[in-house]
Amino acid sequence: MPEEKTSSLSFEASLEELERIVKDLEKGDLPLEQSLTLFEAGMRLSAECKQQLEEAESRIEIMLKKGSETVAVPFNPEKIGK
Repeated sequence: MPEEKTSSLSFEASLEELERIVKDLEKGDLPLEQSLTLFEAGMRLSAECKQQLEEAESRIEIMLKKGSETVAVPFNPEKIGK
């Protein structure tokens, strides 16, 4: 059964647990109550993973050199590859 407290899990561990839950649910052989419990745990893990990704994105900065000065520029995913 999934852990109740997901915030102590790393992103990778949360994602692994979420993948395991999805596989269990996709089998379709679980009782309804157990499926609901797993679904709720999966939703919590999904929200936790999303939050961790958003926090990581907010910390990412691209370092640009302008002459001899290094300037931190906020990460903008829309400018990648342009």
